[in-house]
Amino acid sequence: MKTLQEIIISRRSIRKYTSAAVTQTQIDNLMQAAMYAPSARNEQPWHFIVVSERTMLNKIMDAHPYAKMLKDAPLAIIVCADENIEKTEGYWVQDCSAATENILLAAAAMDLGSVWLGVYPREERISAIKNLFNLPDSIHPVSIIAIGHPDEQKTLPERYLKERIHINQW
Repeated sequence: MKTLQEIIISRRSIRKYTSAAVTQTQIDNLMQAAMYAPSARNEQPWHFIVVSERTMLNKIMDAHPYAKMLKDAPLAIIVCADENIEKTEGYWVQDCSAATENILLAAAAMDLGSVWLGVYPREERISAIKNLFNLPDSIHPVSIIAIGHPDEQKTLPERYLKERIHINQW
C-alpha cells in the first residue's frame, strides 16, 4: 500500500484509458474524498455532476477543446461552485480546486487514472458546459476530471526544486 506522500508524488495526468468501468464504490469514494476537501469557513460551496453516459461524454468533448481523452474515459466528474452557498465572496474557486485535487489523489490511491480539465475562468468553456448540463445561473463549472483505468505509464519527473523554497523571507 502506498503512503500519502507516494500517492502525491507519483500521481500523473492520464489521458489514455482502458475500457474497464469505474465501479459505483469507486465513484462513491471519489465523491466522499471531494466533499472532505477544505473550504473557506467550511462553506463547501460545491456540487458534482457524475457523467458516465457515452453520449454526454462525447458532448463534453465537443464543448471543451482539450477533452479528447473522454473518447476512451468511462467517467467524468464536473466540479461546480454554487454561489448561493458561498458566504465568503471569492473563495469558491479555491474551494472547488481543493475538491478537484482530492478527487485526483483519491483516484491515484485506487490505481485509477485521471486528468484535470480546466473550465473556469474560460468564458467559452463555462458557457458551453452550463448550456450542455442546463446549469442554473448560480452554478459555475470549475473543472472536469476524466477518470478511468490507465492505459499508459508516465515517468516520474523531478519537481522538487530547493531554489524555490524561501525561509522566513524572499
